[in-house]
Formats: sequence, structure tokens, C-alpha cells
Amino acid sequence: MTLIVTGGSRGIGTAICLRATDDVVINYAHDAGAAEKVASEVRASGRQALAVRGDVADERDVVALFDAAAELGPVTGVVNNAAITGNTPGRLDEQDVETVRRVLDVNVAGVFLCCREAVRRLSTRYGGGGGAIVNVSSTAARTGSAGEWVHYAASKAAVETLTFGLAQEVAREGVRVNAVAPGLVETGLHEAAGMPDRVARLAPAIPLGRAGFPVEIAEAVLWLLSPAASYATGSVLTVGGGR
Repeated sequence: MTLIVTGGSRGIGTAICLRATDDVVINYAHDAGAAEKVASEVRASGRQALAVRGDVADERDVVALFDAAAELGPVTGVVNNAAITGNTPGRLDEQDVETVRRVLDVNVAGVFLCCREAVRRLSTRYGGGGGAIVNVSSTAARTGSAGEWVHYAASKAAVETLTFGLAQEVAREGVRVNAVAPGLVETGLHEAAGMPDRVARLAPAIPLGRAGFPVEIAEAVLWLLSPAASYATGSVLTVGGGR
């Protein structure tokens, strides 16, 4: 069985790839070295792994990603983890429209394209054997991320709506569709956005008193992919330390 993980070369995506038990296709946008490192670690565990470069907002790249995954075997799971903030924190009225468009292209259109290709391969309507899709959202979809990334928060709210609607469309075709909404997590996202102190600054407001770790989000994703979650579809699982 083969699992596709978009944005698998870093953070939560890497944790999912390393803790999965299936063969893994690691999608990445830029850092080939990081993706190959993850692939090597997966292979060291006795599984097959393939690193595939591609922009999830590009239809041709997404189709090529799913075609490449077939080299490892039938795809049974897809994790739509790739996302960007635009790396320009600030109020909505301070945002550049091109940055916002790029965030929506990657975070919303990218999830749409990957979900579409997943359904075309997993659904019994197309001769598939079924499977599971997990979209990675964010608690920002609920909190709004005011003063930082309202556009990012809006993109994640769209992902949750897409998740719920698609789950209903394919529920009787052997495909389950769910989402995980992480809260504040220790990843490179904060430093890349020019806020290396963001985790330390915001963690005290979390009821559990700390930020989460990528592996904690990975465990939630892998549960939703597994047979243990066979009655879960159209759900958004919040993993945010109580916030």
C-alpha cells in the first residue's frame, strides 16, 4: 500500500512519513536534499520511498505526482499537508494581493487538485479499492489568526469545508475524507516567517502550557488513515493543546 504525503520534506509532513507503515511518496516543492533524506530514513525502516518534486497548485505537477506514486503500488492514502503562510505576517490591510493569491493557490486549489486526483484513483466509482484522505487544516480556521495571517486562516477554513463536502460525496465509494487541525506546533514555519520567537511567545496561552510537536500531529493523521477510524469521515480532529 502506498501513501502520498504532500509537503513531506519538513515538519509535520516528515513526521507522518517516518511514522507511517506504508510505502511513502514524499512530495516537496524546493528542497530535494531534505526530501531525499526523509526517503532514505523511510527506506532504512524497510519500506519503499520515492521523493517527487511538484507544486501542488500546478495541475500537471499533481497528476505527475499521482502517476509517479503508482510505481510503488496502488495508492490507498493521501495526506494533503503542503501549505504556506506567505511569510508576511501582518494585518489584512497590509497584505499584498499576489501573496494572498499564492496562499490560496497552494492551500486551497492545491488541496482541491490532490483530492480530485485521489478520488479518481481510490473511489470504487473509478474502479479503485477505496482508501482515506486526510487534509491538514489549522486551528487558525477557527481563531482567525488576526494580526498575522487572516488570509492563511481563511484558506484553512476552506479546507475544512472542502473536507466535509467531499466526504459526503464519496462516502459510499470506499473513500473516507477527514482533516486534522493542529494548533501551535514546533516547526520551521515560524522562523521562515521571520518570527523565530513566536512559539515561545504564544505557548503560555495554550491550556497545556506548551506547543505541540510534529509527531503528535502525525499520530492523529495516521489514526484517521487507519482502519481504527473506519467510522470517521467528514470530521475535523483538533490537536491544539486545548485551544
